[in-house]
Amino acid sequence: MTDNHTHSQGDMNDPRHSRRLFATLALTGTVFVAEVVGALLTGSLALLVDAGHMLTDISVLTASAVTAVLIRRRPNAERTWGWARLEIITAAGGAIALMMVGLYALFEACKRLFTGGEAMQEPKLLLFFGILGLAANLGSLAILMADRSANMNMKAAFLEVANDALGSVAVVISAVLVMTTGWTNFDSVAGLIIAVLMIPRAGKLLHSSMRVLLEETPEGLDLTEVREHLENVTHVVGVHDLHANMVATGLPTLSAHVVVDADTVHDYESILTALQTCVRDHFPVSVEHSTFQIEPEGYTNIRDGVFHK
Repeated sequence: MTDNHTHSQGDMNDPRHSRRLFATLALTGTVFVAEVVGALLTGSLALLVDAGHMLTDISVLTASAVTAVLIRRRPNAERTWGWARLEIITAAGGAIALMMVGLYALFEACKRLFTGGEAMQEPKLLLFFGILGLAANLGSLAILMADRSANMNMKAAFLEVANDALGSVAVVISAVLVMTTGWTNFDSVAGLIIAVLMIPRAGKLLHSSMRVLLEETPEGLDLTEVREHLENVTHVVGVHDLHANMVATGLPTLSAHVVVDADTVHDYESILTALQTCVRDHFPVSVEHSTFQIEPEGYTNIRDGVFHK
């Protein structure tokens, strides 16, 4: 059995990424505290929901920053994948928190709109905190702009902050409308809109996280097609016990038992090279970490059929 341990980390090892992520995290965390205080002072639902939205940003940015730091540490005998899995766990926790905030916002917005719940106060103060949040988001985008396409980790962080900037825009618009019209329920409408945009995103993030935690096949990788291509490699008779999963973002893995002609025992090296090249270069999801167990034709593994045929 031969294992190809070349991880495709690309620019993940650039220390500038972690510095930019931590700078963005510090800025976002500071404004999150300010928005919570502002929501308590003004009673603004839109500002409270935007703070909850920003809490998810903090979760994603923390996962991205921690990943950018820890991925540079070599795996050891205790953690054979290092700390890469922490990114997914943090993302799942952030998605659950975002979902709870979104559902609360829906309930609270409907209560305020239809049953005359708590009204928003101090629209000028709301405008101040809205502009503060928007400025922080624009500052974060400026920090991340240079590295936004460096890798999947940085791209996710950039998109997360860009999405949150839309929430801050909604807060600013609602404050202006309340000041010009005097109808305080514009704040509730803004909170409702942010929540409606937030819940599907939380569901998508949670779904993606659970796919990784449940070790489902990476999205975009068709194992039926993979099996067919592997079986077309010269001297390969059949493929069984084919597995593929994601350890973390950008780290797909694949393993398989490969049955070859009995008279090719001295040609295993070329067969392995062909198999590894196939899964690395042929499919939309490039699998750098692949493990193949070569079995001569007629060999019976004592665990064949335990998991699947």
